Amino acid sequence: MQLPGVSAARAHELVDRFADVPILVVGDLMLDRFIVGAVTRISPEAPVPIVRFKSEHRRLGGAANVANNVAVLGGRASLVGLIGADEPGERLREQLSAADIDVAGLVTDPARPTTEKVRVVTERNQQVARIDYEHDADCSGEVERSLVRRVARARGNARAILVSDYLKGVVTRSVIETLLHSAPIIVDPKIPHLACYAGATLVTPNHQEAETATHMRIRTDREAGEAGRAFRAAAKCDAALITRGEHGMWLSGATVEGTIPAIAREVADVTGAGDTVVATLALALAAGATLAEAAVLANHAAGIVVGKFGPATVTRDELKATF
Repeated sequence: MQLPGVSAARAHELVDRFADVPILVVGDLMLDRFIVGAVTRISPEAPVPIVRFKSEHRRLGGAANVANNVAVLGGRASLVGLIGADEPGERLREQLSAADIDVAGLVTDPARPTTEKVRVVTERNQQVARIDYEHDADCSGEVERSLVRRVARARGNARAILVSDYLKGVVTRSVIETLLHSAPIIVDPKIPHLACYAGATLVTPNHQEAETATHMRIRTDREAGEAGRAFRAAAKCDAALITRGEHGMWLSGATVEGTIPAIAREVADVTGAGDTVVATLALALAAGATLAEAAVLANHAAGIVVGKFGPATVTRDELKATF
């Protein structure tokens, strides 16, 4: 069953309500660094391309990109997460502050590096290699207690809470339990942490994650519906939104269920599309949208962001224009 669309007037009304809505983002922060160059020949030393350096730039990634999406859409984002006592951590803090994101919830862990993903790409945005600087063990001890204290302080002001889990150590059961019963909680999940999400309002697995969690194949809408119900039971969450790429999305809740067709666009890069989806969902729910309306708005936002390269954002004007 296809869910009803949202009229242009209703979409514009909801998106206008995004302005200054307080959203708390909790999760794994990353710095995405891009080294861009030209490739004209293969190395004589090994069968790999030689990249002649042209430029380098950094972007907010992971939960930092989620918070940036909230801010660009007009919301008031605050952030809880980990950084290392290093130069990438300072860069991350600076870029977050420049984006008008509240960084009072950042915890510095000297025992781990700031998660940084270095991508070597050509001028045509083709990725040649990626180097990851990270320590992905779950946090514990005083570091975890510091995160819990930051979450406890920040949660009361939020109209919605976003959990952005990239399996880099921030999202633990203790952190999630501190968030419960305070505001709608939207989780962008990783399946090894499925048991941590019990009590969440909405969890947003992608197609592969939903198949892994439910041990079910998803090829048709009927199979998506069965997997959605099974995923809700496994995660013990109120609702699930399965993102299915070119097949759109499937929303599964206690009172609403159905498919949302993809918005046809040329795809440049799907990196960070899930960040845009959850940011839009949180703002829409906080602005008074129904679950189905929030999912439709998020679907439109995803259709925009996949046309951009790297972790990207969507503006309110861009989102309204799609209606």
